Amino acid sequence: MLPEPPGDRIAYGIQLPVQSQSTLYTEPWERTAAGPEDLVEVARAADRAGFAYVAVCDHVAVPRRLAGAMSTVWYDPVATLAFLASVTRRVRLLSHVAVVGLRHPLLTAKQYATLDHLSGGRLILGVGAGHVAEEFAALGVDFAERGRVLDESLDALRAALGPAEFPRFTGEYFRFADLGQRPRPAQPQVPLWVGGSSPAALRRAARRGDGWLPQGDPRTVLPRRIARLRELREAAGIARPLVIGAIAEPLYIGDPPWEVGGRTLSGPPGALAESLRAYPAMGVHQLQVRFRSRDRAELIDQMEAFASDVAPFLSSDH
Repeated sequence: MLPEPPGDRIAYGIQLPVQSQSTLYTEPWERTAAGPEDLVEVARAADRAGFAYVAVCDHVAVPRRLAGAMSTVWYDPVATLAFLASVTRRVRLLSHVAVVGLRHPLLTAKQYATLDHLSGGRLILGVGAGHVAEEFAALGVDFAERGRVLDESLDALRAALGPAEFPRFTGEYFRFADLGQRPRPAQPQVPLWVGGSSPAALRRAARRGDGWLPQGDPRTVLPRRIARLRELREAAGIARPLVIGAIAEPLYIGDPPWEVGGRTLSGPPGALAESLRAYPAMGVHQLQVRFRSRDRAELIDQMEAFASDVAPFLSSDH
């Protein structure tokens, strides 16, 4: 797990381009000639530049009614992260988020334990409930029960991704015992980060998670969500740290020579650092950043500029 940063320092990570192509965030260049080589080069850049993690998304199949907005380009997270593990050395590998309720926990554990083993212990398993009813129906999973299934899946995965070769679990939906799985994860316990900002997701993160991945909550909302998480975790009597995340506004470091949109934070590094310091001040430990770009080279330039000129100044003592 990413350790809780000392004081108000903050870690930073990135959701990779190309591997998911929702119209909410995809740049035009990703939809044209981009492919595996771009994923490799951006992941390597993140590795070099000190990013805490690279992240990929999860959808098994997208219904036609949503394809116009979501697209049907969603790389498989396990295959993609394993591919990128082989070309990186340090950066953590995050599923943001895996819809684990679509799969039996032992299948999820087999896939992600192998990934953690092969990557030398770099996995962070981010999970979410899912939102596409047709996807659940196609796989024979009850969409209406997805929240309860995810709660139980987290408990089952806590057992199945621990050190025991023959894990045991008994629940309402899943039970297993005397079934061995090797290789075991390289980490003693794979960190489980819970995605989502609904009341149910907050309860799930507080009571069952090692980290929280909000879904783009604005700055005005984050402080009360963070306060609620802490309240719920204290009430549950859980003492271990909870890594609290946030997703920053789109960024462009410097004076953009093209139209980057009204939501984008742009300007000199010092001004961006001053703005982004609001996140550690409100209790955020890791910040997911996204950069506007017209091609892979510009994206990597932006990542390197952020790492060298903005990230070192994201604590309030600057």
